[in-house]
Amino acid sequence: MRSRSSLVVFSFAVLSLTAAPNAVEEYKQGHSHIGPAWDAGPRQKPWAIDGIARADFPISTTNPEVQKWVNQGNALLHSFWYWEAERAFRWALKLEPGNPMLYWGLARSTNGDRARDFIREAVRNKPKATERERLYIDALAAQLLPNPLKAGAGDDSYEQGDGDSKKFLETLCVKYPDDMEARALLALANMGGDRYGAELMIREVLARQPDHPGAHHYRIHNWDYHEPETALLSSRRYGEIAPGIGHALHMPGHIFSIVGMWNEAAISMDAATRSEKKYMRDTLTFPFNNWNYGHNRYYLSYIQEQLGMPEASIFGARQLVDAPKDPESNNDGPVSSFSYGISGLLRTHIRFEKWDDLLNPKTIPWRDDVTRDKFTKIYGEARAWFGKGDIAKAEKSVTAFNALRKDAEKEKGMRGQAQYDIMALELKARLALTKGEVLQGLSWLADAAQKEFDMQRRYADPPVYPEALYNALGEEYLKLKSPGLAITAFNKALDLTKNDLFALSGLVRAHAAAGEKDKAKQYMGQLLYVTKDAEPKLAILERARASGIEAEPRPVVPGEERNYVRTSLEKFGPQKWEPYAAPDFEVLDKDGKKVKLADYKGKNVILVFYLGEECAHCMTQLRTIGKKKEDWERLDTVLLAVSSALPKKNADSTKAMGELPFRLLSDKDHSNARRFGSWDDFEEMELHSTLLIDKMGRIYWGRIGGDPFSDTAFIQKQLERMNELTLAASR
Repeated sequence: MRSRSSLVVFSFAVLSLTAAPNAVEEYKQGHSHIGPAWDAGPRQKPWAIDGIARADFPISTTNPEVQKWVNQGNALLHSFWYWEAERAFRWALKLEPGNPMLYWGLARSTNGDRARDFIREAVRNKPKATERERLYIDALAAQLLPNPLKAGAGDDSYEQGDGDSKKFLETLCVKYPDDMEARALLALANMGGDRYGAELMIREVLARQPDHPGAHHYRIHNWDYHEPETALLSSRRYGEIAPGIGHALHMPGHIFSIVGMWNEAAISMDAATRSEKKYMRDTLTFPFNNWNYGHNRYYLSYIQEQLGMPEASIFGARQLVDAPKDPESNNDGPVSSFSYGISGLLRTHIRFEKWDDLLNPKTIPWRDDVTRDKFTKIYGEARAWFGKGDIAKAEKSVTAFNALRKDAEKEKGMRGQAQYDIMALELKARLALTKGEVLQGLSWLADAAQKEFDMQRRYADPPVYPEALYNALGEEYLKLKSPGLAITAFNKALDLTKNDLFALSGLVRAHAAAGEKDKAKQYMGQLLYVTKDAEPKLAILERARASGIEAEPRPVVPGEERNYVRTSLEKFGPQKWEPYAAPDFEVLDKDGKKVKLADYKGKNVILVFYLGEECAHCMTQLRTIGKKKEDWERLDTVLLAVSSALPKKNADSTKAMGELPFRLLSDKDHSNARRFGSWDDFEEMELHSTLLIDKMGRIYWGRIGGDPFSDTAFIQKQLERMNELTLAASR
């Protein structure tokens, strides 16, 4: 079975590549005996990953296997798959210690103090490098290491470093005209700034290497938000050459979305989420271990809305809220998978007017202690009451929303105060309109629409706000029988989001009301093309049809696109994320009898791999978790503690300590630890791990690394969630 390293979640403390004085003691406790830098990152050896494209990077080595992993790591770096790239470079360094270019690769694969420490090692070993390699090292060192001799010597020194870094890359390009990697990295450094210059470098790379993954990837990023059609060719090609990388399948979806090719966008994002789920399944890792999964699945839900598929969108949002939480990587932050799921549920229910569901407290798992949830929940309730025509309850919700202003002002960014301010203005406008204060209400709504428009211009991956407010303004003008003003508003929304089904529906009705049948027919054809596979009887479509305008579906897109519904995506991976069947588990109890997970079918299992009684941290962990035995029993859960201690030693320990709230089990040859990823292949040593296995024998959550996990409050919440999901799955 492949590596399961992404279970590891570590803190990025100040790191050193030199072993500390107490390194031997730390090693006994599951920490790296090399130094803290090696406690972070992957802990198991790499495998040859298919479907990542080629971007060979020759270095000075006499070992063909080292070059193999360098080539894989470099290709992965071009697709921003840093975790797997680090694994490849790390194994290469095990094969050839001291090679400066392997430290260079490691520095590119991570960030912060670790990256700086790695590049320092590359610099220290630079005498072993060729002239070309030294230029690469100097370029990255200039970028990562502040130069106190430069003016400012603070943050400004990093900006100066970026400029110096580019100079080294430019020298590489001049001195080594056949080195396409230098040109690719220089294009990356100029990406989004000097767009045309970056484009010329990308063209030079692709002229030599038509399927270079970095060139296609960087072109997509380069033209995202500006002249996106320039990247259409690379958007079509990138996923084809690197189908094994979720991000390579994902990024084309950005371009396809911006130009209104919603079917192609859905194919890209759906394939990407499937690829990521396949990787997670194969490596026994979780959504919170994969840096782009939440954003990817959230984006797909938005695209499915644009295709008129609200139920598919809701399914995806629920996948995000049902995925395992994690104290560090899927917490209450604004861009965690769980938070994305909440935002997706709110957006779909508002856009498709699912008012009763929105008012149902079971629909969205709002968090009582998260300010963003507090005000967006009340905003959603207010919108539902407005939608149902209950003005008294809507006004009550608006009052409650306004009372949260001071709390909202503490929330920064577009998902905090900025969003609250627009919502407050929108709700005030809607309340004024319902009370007959038409001019004032329209003025406020127009102001809110422009603010939301400006927000989406800055960030639309996908839009932060749950509705395009120029569409809302257009609907109000239609109610007031002002089709000309409605056309202006809907066109603003369509300018912001190409082929937006809500704007297209509005334009059909507005032009029909204005007597402009040809224009109405034009937009109806566009609308029917976008929504040809939409779910039946959507209100927004029925309103357009009620105008009496008929047309044939007509694509208005900058290129041919496939049909999302009729494109098979199973080869990329499963549609649904589910907990994974646990690997084979066979250990010995204190009497030498075999124990298997199957013995606990119908029970949840807290499975702890610990390092033996000599590990003080392990003993603290087991005591802490063991104290909650009654809570675990209430949740149909048992605690199993596994180490390499022989059965006799466990028997002696049991006699000495008396009755324990957990079973001491023996994994004498570490075979189970290896299968569950609780083993460091690089240093050949045990690791701490805590895994939660549900009643169906599936791993739902895990943490593996140099430190044991003892947050019993978190474990309890996860077990409660596991029981709910298991019950729902059995129905």
